[in-house]
Amino acid sequence: MWGLALALLCLPLGEGMLRIPLRRGRSVQELIREQGLPEGLLDALPGDPGRKYQLRGAVAYEPLLNHLDTFYFGEIGIGSPPQNFLVIFDTGSADLWVPSTYCQSPACEDHARFNQSLSSTFVGTDASYTLTYGFGDVSVVLGWDTVTIQNITLSNQEFGLSLAEPSSPFSYLGFDGILGLAYPGVAIPGFPTLLQNLLRQEQLSKPIFSFSFSRNPTYDYGGELILGGVDPQLFSGEVFWAPVIQELYWKIGIEGFSVGLEVTGWCSQGCHGIVDTGTFLLTVPGPLMPALLQALGAQESDQGFLVDCSRVPEMPPLYFAIAGAWLPLPPSVYILQNDGICTVGVESTYVSSAGGQPLWILGNLFLRQYYSIFDLANNRVGFATAS
Repeated sequence: MWGLALALLCLPLGEGMLRIPLRRGRSVQELIREQGLPEGLLDALPGDPGRKYQLRGAVAYEPLLNHLDTFYFGEIGIGSPPQNFLVIFDTGSADLWVPSTYCQSPACEDHARFNQSLSSTFVGTDASYTLTYGFGDVSVVLGWDTVTIQNITLSNQEFGLSLAEPSSPFSYLGFDGILGLAYPGVAIPGFPTLLQNLLRQEQLSKPIFSFSFSRNPTYDYGGELILGGVDPQLFSGEVFWAPVIQELYWKIGIEGFSVGLEVTGWCSQGCHGIVDTGTFLLTVPGPLMPALLQALGAQESDQGFLVDCSRVPEMPPLYFAIAGAWLPLPPSVYILQNDGICTVGVESTYVSSAGGQPLWILGNLFLRQYYSIFDLANNRVGFATAS
């Protein structure tokens, strides 16, 4: 699809490679505590994170429930001169959209909004589409303009300008929009994605990008996105390469799953996993969730899946068999500790892969443990232990 060959070299960052610092945003739960928002704010926001991957015509699905836990974003500019926005760099979608002055809802007014009249390079269209969420829709009209990412300038980039956004929870979220990094097959047809334009306009030295998420993120530093290469200082040991099963999302095969040394039969017929930087938690196939919680001794409550904090050091690692290797996820990574309360960082999906295989979503929790490399030329994802 990308028409390019790749020899992956672990070179220092140089020309054609760009390091984008990521910030960790406050979760809605944190804002409830810090700003006194209503405790029931999240109660009316149902959704299935797997719904994001169901393709239905021209409607793009991008649920944000995972972002209510926490999220990571960086800055881009759109227009001439650039208007700056904080966006999530999301491998689970392929389109770019930001709030605009067309949108008068409180959610838009609380964020940076693109004003097309202030850009000398903006070109509008009549095309529109809808991003559907578990708790409401975001309507977007398409336009073309210059996009700036640090010292990279992309001309004639298609993006969405929001027309309406639901006030809850968008009013409370720290990012403005989303920049998708999935394959063009899940983008709006007929419009080049930002990744495609980066390559067509020869802004990257190689068709690779990689993520490093901090195990101890702060509001000022949550990790890094590197466009055009990898940084060997951010990982150690061997890189395990998993081929992409379907060139839509970054979907790979999971050959097995183990809780500690107890190998389950849950993936004996094969599981699929989507590597998704736009999802925070580890998403488990719904039918498997009760058995996993039982194996971990977790109890469901209004605060999540609770475990005794004193037990965390003794809890078993979770192992994923990927690319012929068992990749462990230690309890220090998959257990979330907040104000003396410990919860298992999982959620469930009842959406299966296209062939009926159980679907896991490997979100930021998994990617804190593993430096991830997205190789467009060879259609594969690499994992190496994060430094």
